[in-house]
Amino acid sequence: MSAYDPTSTEGIPEAGRGRLAQNKRGLFTSDLSVAEFLLVKEAGFDPLGLVVGSSIFHIGFQQSRWSKSEEMQVLSEAMYTARELAMTRMEEEADQLGADGIVGVRLDIGRYAWGEDMAEFIAIGTAIKHRGGELHRAPNGRPFTSDLSGQDFWTLLRSGHRPVGMVMGSCVYHVAHRGMFQSLKQAGQNVELPNFTQALYDARELAMERMQAEAEAVNAEGIVGVQLNEGSHGWGSHVIEFFAVGTAIVPYDEPRTIEPPMPVLDLS
Repeated sequence: MSAYDPTSTEGIPEAGRGRLAQNKRGLFTSDLSVAEFLLVKEAGFDPLGLVVGSSIFHIGFQQSRWSKSEEMQVLSEAMYTARELAMTRMEEEADQLGADGIVGVRLDIGRYAWGEDMAEFIAIGTAIKHRGGELHRAPNGRPFTSDLSGQDFWTLLRSGHRPVGMVMGSCVYHVAHRGMFQSLKQAGQNVELPNFTQALYDARELAMERMQAEAEAVNAEGIVGVQLNEGSHGWGSHVIEFFAVGTAIVPYDEPRTIEPPMPVLDLS
């Protein structure tokens, strides 16, 4: 994790600071749907503003060996570090608003024609604050982060748990090529390809293990909403990233009750 200064606006552009100032004056922005907005309010939280973090990162080069399946550690580190930078800047924006946390976080990757070896990593979500003044921040003092929807956030709180932060694990892996003789020998057959199976199995496990290690580091009880995504990001068919992400949760210290939301009348 990168160093965190809860008062820092480093990396936030001037226009972004102006946008946050508008939010502080009471105009909130949010990418929550109307239903999500209702349930976040029912859970006792108010949206403060849409918060964003961005990092354009140069992805380094690492030579792979044609016939060997192995992790591309230079690429794994780059993909993780770039996402972490974007997440930290998003958290800094939330901190400027005095938020307890961020819900509905999305992590996107953009590529542009002016840089084949560059990518923009974007983190975006809605900063929220508990209406009763109860502190819900993560143990490290940062606003908590969660990729849960508004509905899932409300349901999680009702279960007696709260989010402490998003946890991630990344693994970029080179899958060995098959030799020509082996390919010809297996042509027309229904047969498992053990080298491919094992390589993808190993890569997924590394990503999952790293995500779980992050959850253990914040003393989480578990991880909900886990997604295991894969993509080549332009590296070629035999280099693939597995990215595991979810929301680490802990139980509340004391039992609590969140009332079900009032039913919405259908007037159609």
